Formats: sequence, structure tokens, C-alpha cells
Amino acid sequence: MKIISLHTKSQLRLKKAIKGDRQAQEQIFNEFSPKMLGICRQYVKDIHHAEDLMLQGFLKVFENLQKFKNEGSFEGWIRRIMVNTCISYLRKKNQLELTDEEYQFNSMVTHNIESTSIEDIQKLIDNLPEGYKMVFNLYAIEGYKHSEIAEKLSISQSTSKSQLFKARKWLQANYIKMNRIKDAER
Repeated sequence: MKIISLHTKSQLRLKKAIKGDRQAQEQIFNEFSPKMLGICRQYVKDIHHAEDLMLQGFLKVFENLQKFKNEGSFEGWIRRIMVNTCISYLRKKNQLELTDEEYQFNSMVTHNIESTSIEDIQKLIDNLPEGYKMVFNLYAIEGYKHSEIAEKLSISQSTSKSQLFKARKWLQANYIKMNRIKDAER
């Protein structure tokens, strides 16, 4: 019985892309660009800026393909480059300002989150203050630990934890407001 590696085709394509084969690079781009655009979109509201960041990220991917060591998933490696590209962009634009604003909450969530549309949830996340949004995305969506977030954003772990706490409170409060408006319209 012959044993065949499941990833032989992907590994061959990667080797070709490292050597500058444009067709292999295009195949990689076509395979991963929809997911990577979604990742960039989590960090940047404007779809056009997200597309630009995705393209910048892929440029970095192709410039650094030889640095991929096959020590994890290729998709995960690309994803990390996209996240870092978004963080760099937000730093350059001075949009990554971690604030210590306090919010007051007087009510409980009365609506079922499962009945909320994905678009409404995305709008809530989009409207988070940039610092809150960055930490929330890195922790809740990307799965980074607070120590990794602290290092990546040049902040303390306690700042990362407090920003996540505040992001959750902000989302909760605005979720309540959104549902109150919807109830009033009914």
C-alpha cells in the first residue's frame, strides 16, 4: 500500500511560489484572500482600506515566503501577517489610542443575542473605540493571550485586560441601546 502525503500539492505550490512562480502565487492569493479580507475588515471599518491592507499583507507574504518554516499552518502564518499589517496601519494613523473611558450601565440585556443579525453584530464591533476594538479582536476573534497582545501593542497585560473588559461593557451597553431603538420602532 502506497502512503500519499495529503499536503503534497500545497507544498509543491508553496515551493514554486518561493521561486517566484506567478501562477503559484496567484493560486495562493485566490485561496486565502477572502478569509484574509475578512480578518482585515475586523480591524478597519472601511472595506476599501481593508482591501488595501490585505493587498499590502499579501505583498509581505510573497516577499517573505522563504521565511515560512512549515512549523504551523500556512494559513495561520498569513493571518498573523495580516493582523500585524492592520496594527501597523492603525498605529501610523494614530487610531490606536487606548483610552480609559468609563461607561455607566443601568440595565440588563433583555434580548436574545441569537436573534441579532451578523450585520448588527459587525456594526457594533465596528463602532468600538479603536483601542477597545483592537484588543477585543486580538483576544476574542484571533485567540491571542493577554501577554501576546501586550507585547504586540506595546502595552501592559493589565491594560490589555482592562481594554477587553471595557470593550465587552461597551458592546453590551450598545447592544441594549440598539435593541431599545428596534423595540421603539415596532
